[in-house]
Amino acid sequence: MDAIQTIGLCKRYGNKNAVNNLSIQVPKGSVYGFIGRNGAGKSTTQRMICGLASPTAGEIKLFERPVTDPAVRRKIGTLIEQPGIYPGMSALENVILQGYSIGLENPQKSALEALDAVGLSKAVKKKAKHLSLGMKQRLGLAIAMLGNPELLILDEPINGLDPEGIVQLREVIANLHRDRGVTIFISSHILGELSKIATHYGIIKDGELIEQTSAEELANKRKDYLTVKVEDAQKAAQLLSKELHIPAMEVVSSREIHLPGFKDTAAVNRILYSNNYNVEEVFLHQQDLEEYFIELMGGTDHE
Repeated sequence: MDAIQTIGLCKRYGNKNAVNNLSIQVPKGSVYGFIGRNGAGKSTTQRMICGLASPTAGEIKLFERPVTDPAVRRKIGTLIEQPGIYPGMSALENVILQGYSIGLENPQKSALEALDAVGLSKAVKKKAKHLSLGMKQRLGLAIAMLGNPELLILDEPINGLDPEGIVQLREVIANLHRDRGVTIFISSHILGELSKIATHYGIIKDGELIEQTSAEELANKRKDYLTVKVEDAQKAAQLLSKELHIPAMEVVSSREIHLPGFKDTAAVNRILYSNNYNVEEVFLHQQDLEEYFIELMGGTDHE
């Protein structure tokens, strides 16, 4: 079952399509990383799924039911843009207030459980205005978790956080997924962090989906290669090609060679040393999510 399915989803502002014919499937129980440059349509898509914006065309289903179904909407928790918190109230008071607003039977009990789940059990009496940015984001996440939603929609939750705040929020998200089985639909620009928790990815460009894949499939698509740094790379490459029969070997500079899909560093070292080459380095380069994304986008030039 898919927790989220969009079919031909479109959102038009004036003459511009912010989202164009977008069809995605977010499997139930997944952490779905939604990736794209600024202005690609990520936030607009998430706002439509949350009911904060109306589609121009297309269809949205949550757990195989229409997004307009009140019963299915109660299964969603959201953290879109900045969390809606009152700075003069304590962390606990903020969550209790939200609990009352959504009609929980025991808002204080639910609030304490939510704050504990996000690692804020020791800060319940602290006023929101005195919380760090990372703690405020976790407070927003606690509010989103009220009612034990099955689906969390998070828009750039780690944006602007310091390294400690990023690690803490990442661990909270991972725990919610692992311990509670919550499906998480998350956008982020910090792809290195996203790659540590995501099980699936959707990559969007100019409002259109250009790739949807699982983390396992992505690992198989990455362009890993052995890097060899050696004197006279051109001649060394000819020798390695002759001895190892490696196709598509690339000489990237006068002192560097890339061997795609090849991992036998011992064989490379043995051949080069036995032929009196001075080898500086031999190491395996594994393409990460950020490199893959930039390559898919056509490089770093946005214009």
